[in-house]
Amino acid sequence: MVLRTPEELEEIKRRFLEHYRGSKTELNYNNDYELLVAIILSAQCTDKRVNMITPKLFEKYPTIEALACAEVEDVKEIIKSCNFFNNKAKNLVAMAKEVKEKYKGNIPKDHKELIKLPGVGNKTANVFLIESKGENRMAVDTHVFRVSHRLGITDAKTVKETEEDLVKAFKTDLNELHQAFVLFGRYTCTAKNPKCEKCFVPEFCISKENFKPKG
Repeated sequence: MVLRTPEELEEIKRRFLEHYRGSKTELNYNNDYELLVAIILSAQCTDKRVNMITPKLFEKYPTIEALACAEVEDVKEIIKSCNFFNNKAKNLVAMAKEVKEKYKGNIPKDHKELIKLPGVGNKTANVFLIESKGENRMAVDTHVFRVSHRLGITDAKTVKETEEDLVKAFKTDLNELHQAFVLFGRYTCTAKNPKCEKCFVPEFCISKENFKPKG
């Protein structure tokens, strides 16, 4: 349920866009292949850690075709410092094989097609489309969930419901708001010891509680 008035939502939106207009992901990538791999790796893992892993991974497997031919154990060895590296290695190779065989080596840029790929769920697909195409989508990670609840925008209990509320609340500029909330949550409205003195929306804050999605 969206809790803020239209006027309050418009003011929150204005301030976030003012502070973070034009912001992009902090993941390093050069093409759609590298972007999707980096996003898959970033689940439950920091962008900083992913950026430490991917240079070696992309050096050994520079294309989707190369990754499709990789041995899962070899991929595991390269990404082993990443959380859930066992599953991620399996998913990366399986994803590459499917893209090679079903999409002629080109990452699909359609949400329905993306979520059919191994290791690609709704959030990963949304982030990919936000970054690669600038689509008007909202992706909810731990930062977005925490910030939207601390600012009293929504009281949704799950990631899916929170995404639906944010789409309903803001309607436009969702791609930029997504990145703005991520950066704000990562560096200012942190889970522990938030830097409240640097907050530019203090009057909207309802709690310093570290909100976490259920399920």
